[in-house]
Amino acid sequence: MRKAFLVISSTILSLTGILIYVNWKFSFLLFIFIPLILMGLFDMYQSIHTIRRNFPLLGRMRYLLESLGPEMRQYFIETDTEGKPFNRLQRSMVYARSKKAIDSQPFGTQLNVYDIGYEWINHSIRAISFSKIDEKPRVKIGSSQCEKPYEASLFNISAMSFGALSKNAILALNAGAKQGNFYHNTGEGGLSPYHLQNGGDVVWNIGTGYFSCRTDDGKFCYDEYAKRAVLDNVKMIEIKFSQGAKPGHGGILPKEKVTDEIAAIRLVSKGHDIVSPPTHSAFTTPLELMDFVKLLRKGSGGKPVGMKICIGNKSEFLSICKAMVATNTYLDFITVDGGEGGTGAAPPEYSDHVGMPLREALAFVYDALNGFEIKDQIKIIASGKVISGFDIIKNLSIGADLCNSARGMMFALGCIQALECHANTCPTGVATQDDKLMKGLVPEEKSIRVARFQHETVKSAVDLMASAGIDHPDKVDRDAVSTRIERNKVETFAQIFPELEVGCLKNENTVPKEFLYFWKIASSANF
Repeated sequence: MRKAFLVISSTILSLTGILIYVNWKFSFLLFIFIPLILMGLFDMYQSIHTIRRNFPLLGRMRYLLESLGPEMRQYFIETDTEGKPFNRLQRSMVYARSKKAIDSQPFGTQLNVYDIGYEWINHSIRAISFSKIDEKPRVKIGSSQCEKPYEASLFNISAMSFGALSKNAILALNAGAKQGNFYHNTGEGGLSPYHLQNGGDVVWNIGTGYFSCRTDDGKFCYDEYAKRAVLDNVKMIEIKFSQGAKPGHGGILPKEKVTDEIAAIRLVSKGHDIVSPPTHSAFTTPLELMDFVKLLRKGSGGKPVGMKICIGNKSEFLSICKAMVATNTYLDFITVDGGEGGTGAAPPEYSDHVGMPLREALAFVYDALNGFEIKDQIKIIASGKVISGFDIIKNLSIGADLCNSARGMMFALGCIQALECHANTCPTGVATQDDKLMKGLVPEEKSIRVARFQHETVKSAVDLMASAGIDHPDKVDRDAVSTRIERNKVETFAQIFPELEVGCLKNENTVPKEFLYFWKIASSANF
């Protein structure tokens, strides 16, 4: 095939030369049509793509239109309420708040309030004046065993690694956190200089790969951990069990994104995809986890130590609760990541069909901690599609104490939901290591937008609380929000998720029926 193609190409080029010599006016047309003819001939003889082989040249239009499909749908086909995972109304709200532009909408809601799943906050006749509520409420994180509790904001930057995100994005996020006095979670990709440069509060996320605190063979290294954990910027330590978008899989950083700098920060070699193991090697049982918690707390000088988890097998979480009770050792916080959480790269089956959604997970974790009578020691952080004040209120209502957002903060940086996070071709310079694309994101400008978005979102949550007659986030309970569960049936979260009695999980005789099966399986000795 290659020989035939070369013969035909040579013949066409020879004829082209003769025609140009005879009449130069043909040259313009020839320069247009000759390449097309060559492409068509190549399509006829190649054997990989059936469409191009059967329909030379014209078949290429299919691939062109397919590549433009996401942009065509986003800009010309989708309505304001249809886009996924975030629709245009949601994205526009973040853009407006980050720019401090008008974010109010005219003429009423575009949502169908009679659709199953529609939710609203139950406002009060005795609403409170906005001016009488703290616009920037703080949440104290730290159990009775924590020597250095941390006062956190109600809304913070969720886990996003340097590597998945560009250095300019990390710099902008951290500077925004500094300006707005909220924290910035590092993600499992390690503690980079860009997380520390601007002085924003940092939560160091330590995953199964132990990046920035590992030995050459990938095991946890206490010495590497201890010299970083005591840094002033590092306010809390988070043990990552699983991520909502790909629980049980481990993180993925494609080799195209692994630079010399990233390899050095993570303490790994380059030239291949960096895939975190699906499980931890520093501990194998709930009791060993408690020992690891005490070790991390010691190495950090007494800072809060928590974990991030997407709930899967309920018995495994109950095993952790039993271990905390048995050893009298408490996590200071638990970040609950819903199955709807985001990621830079994950197999579609994991993103779509693995992991408990946030609402059910929050209710379960809150009830489990209350059932073991240890909720007063532990704060719950909600993570998973949280971008509005109402999202915050919903999560507080079910059991969260505060919230994290990843994609909301990315929108504030300028993300346009191009869905190219995994390809190193992010057009806004947020999720790429390509210097040419990264330079478009100016940290000094975008950090201001991150801080504005966070401030306006917290303010909207506080305003909603005031409208419901609630003067503090701690008082937002499951009666605060209603949802349509059928066309003509509405229930509050308190009805959908009835709370367990405090202490009922400490003794088998008082365990509720819906918990009993998992409670019996759960053991502090193993997962």
